[in-house]
Amino acid sequence: MARKKEEFSRYDAADNLKTDEDAATYLEACMDEAGDDAAYVAAALGDVARARGMGKIAKDTGLTRAGLYKALSADGNPSLGTVLKVVKALGIRLTVHRPKLAKRSTRPLRRPRGQAVRATARAT
Repeated sequence: MARKKEEFSRYDAADNLKTDEDAATYLEACMDEAGDDAAYVAAALGDVARARGMGKIAKDTGLTRAGLYKALSADGNPSLGTVLKVVKALGIRLTVHRPKLAKRSTRPLRRPRGQAVRATARAT
């Protein structure tokens, strides 16, 4: 008996971004995961734009639909201007945060052994 061939559909994150909260959570996770990979961030914005309707986003940004698909693909390289227009059209805001730094030691720095402290005299 021949086995039935299984068919799988391609996963598309846009299918699961139903609410604004879903989109915001998804973009936050992608920004954390991306590191310095701009293409990853562009693709994530593309996923959210497709979930909202690329035609509507194109109209709101004044860019062409085809241009947005290209710029916001995994191979795209959108300009900062394009990213900002898309973000505005999506009704979200990009913010900047300083990363949490490891606790700094409160101990004073020690000089390496063998180095003397030089005192300089100042004329008054």
